[in-house]
Amino acid sequence: MQGDIDAPRSKGRPSTHEDLGENRQPIAPFAFDANTPITHRYLGFDTILPSICFGDIDVDAHQSLPPCPDDSKFGSPLQWPQHRKNLVLALSCAATFLTAYTSGSYSPPVAAMAEDLGSSNIAMIAGITTFCIGFALSPMVLAPISEIYGRRIVLVPSGITYVAFQAVCSVMPNLAGMLIARLFVGIGGAVFSSVIGGIIADMWNKDTRNTPMALFSGSVLAGTGAGPLLAAVMMSRIRNKTLAWKWVFWHQVIVDAVLVVLIVFFLDESRGSVLLSRRAKILNEWYEALEDAGVYGCHFEEPEVLSDSSDTTTSGSDEKLASCPWTAADQPSRAMTTAVRLRWLVKEDEERASLAQLMKTSMIRPFHLLVAEPVIFFFSLWCAFAWAVLYCTFGTIPLAFSRVRGMNMEQSGYFFGSMIVGACVGTVVSIYQDRLLDLPQWRADSPVETHSAFWLLMRRRFPAEAPESRLYFTCLTATFLPVGLFLFGFTVGSDAHWIAPAFGIGLATWGIYSVYLATFNYFADIYHMYASSALAAQSFCRNLLGGAFPLVTGALFTNLGEARAGALLGGIATALTVIPWALVFFGQRIRSRSRFAITPFTVQPPARDLVHCSMMWRYSEKPGTGLKTTISQTTSRGRHIERPKTTDPGLNL
Repeated sequence: MQGDIDAPRSKGRPSTHEDLGENRQPIAPFAFDANTPITHRYLGFDTILPSICFGDIDVDAHQSLPPCPDDSKFGSPLQWPQHRKNLVLALSCAATFLTAYTSGSYSPPVAAMAEDLGSSNIAMIAGITTFCIGFALSPMVLAPISEIYGRRIVLVPSGITYVAFQAVCSVMPNLAGMLIARLFVGIGGAVFSSVIGGIIADMWNKDTRNTPMALFSGSVLAGTGAGPLLAAVMMSRIRNKTLAWKWVFWHQVIVDAVLVVLIVFFLDESRGSVLLSRRAKILNEWYEALEDAGVYGCHFEEPEVLSDSSDTTTSGSDEKLASCPWTAADQPSRAMTTAVRLRWLVKEDEERASLAQLMKTSMIRPFHLLVAEPVIFFFSLWCAFAWAVLYCTFGTIPLAFSRVRGMNMEQSGYFFGSMIVGACVGTVVSIYQDRLLDLPQWRADSPVETHSAFWLLMRRRFPAEAPESRLYFTCLTATFLPVGLFLFGFTVGSDAHWIAPAFGIGLATWGIYSVYLATFNYFADIYHMYASSALAAQSFCRNLLGGAFPLVTGALFTNLGEARAGALLGGIATALTVIPWALVFFGQRIRSRSRFAITPFTVQPPARDLVHCSMMWRYSEKPGTGLKTTISQTTSRGRHIERPKTTDPGLNL
């Protein structure tokens, strides 16, 4: 790299604003040549490109110069058109759905595979466990790569691995090969969960992220129910059992391969720093081509010279990105300009640690947070148990309905449809309940005045601006998990109508969905730049416990019976439901003691006679961390709000 940021001039040759003296006149083009020091500036999404210094180049030479590159495709993902975001979201949710489908579809053909491969059912079920191990470990390596090199470079190879080892599973002749193949299926499929969360964070900010996150979470739960449902139908309808279990894998290979092709052609790169790096690269290559043709230097407006840098995370207009002026004469009249020999840098690239350091941090920090942060520990325990219950259904539903009610595999498989219904209902409700937090009567920073005792109480005791607002509705919907478990356990083995245990399955799924979504949203809100590590910690616990539970499901329900097993799981779920309630009432106090979570915030009642806010921002530093984690906002209405940093990290599930 030549020069530094705003590199100083070499002897006798001016190159930056400070060299212009008191007159601040543009530097003459003839002063620039290959020996002129290069000035490096940070490139942001809102940076307007400077004009080029042409000097005495004639018109014919001007026409033969390399054309200005089209950098419009490198705009901020936050500012993408809605249809472009929706396409990426649709592909992302489809990928998540199919990955969850894979985890559940393995269960129905276990008996047939065990017979053909000369193994026991319990040993064959370990394929779910190895899948979950790959699913837990893979993101710790692949997530840092996606942060540096982009999402697509991780998604495409991982997708190919995922499809290839699905095909390998269909031809494996023994148990060991099957377990290893399932491990690699989990490794390849994990990115369609972890990286998808980062893609959503790339395209939507905190205030608009709930709906896409709700759809993403719904895809996970719906896919988990659809997999065993369709696999059970296949195993019942195809008479040749060997052919049947092979088709359970083959049909996924076909569908997953189509998905990977669609991702290759239609899923755009969404990592902001990567897009900026690519934009900087093509612009720097263009400047080099111009210099080869004898054109050196760019004209900067005075504000550009005086600014420290462009914020690499700031989203701007795509029209600004596309501006590529040729000469100063093409631009509006400028009072003061300066000229530099320019190259662009991306601030995040300069400040980022090495890939090896990022991987080390990605593997160590989640476990450190798991031990050091009570919020992460108890949320991980809660989410892990919910996931264990989810994976428990793979064996529980066929076992209970076949043993107690005499149903065949296909009939019992239809009860997995209750999981799909529960996931869909939970998704719709989550989308609309989040909008309640935007009610002006509830928000203390709203200009709407209210004299209602109810809304004044809500503003004071349950502020909509608090990070814990993500948990208000979860306190209610999470209770559906223990209620559903109790209902399933006490009705599946009785003379009750089959709709009762089906309803219990749906309720439990809705509760699991609420836990899953609340964990992601709350961690993203209170840990911010540590959110990826916090989510990696709960994801590791969730997948390991989820993978282990299918191994004990049969023994649990056979030895205890459906009622007592359901009561045991329901009792544990009831105890864990206390977690969101504790955070709603004591969350601010808990966060104030954390070295990693955001600091407490206060919202004071606004002065109603002032409508427009004038904001003053300052960073506050967390003791002992050296990290500036919050921004203090003081408005002309007398409010004081501690808000998290505006920089959105790439979030991973």
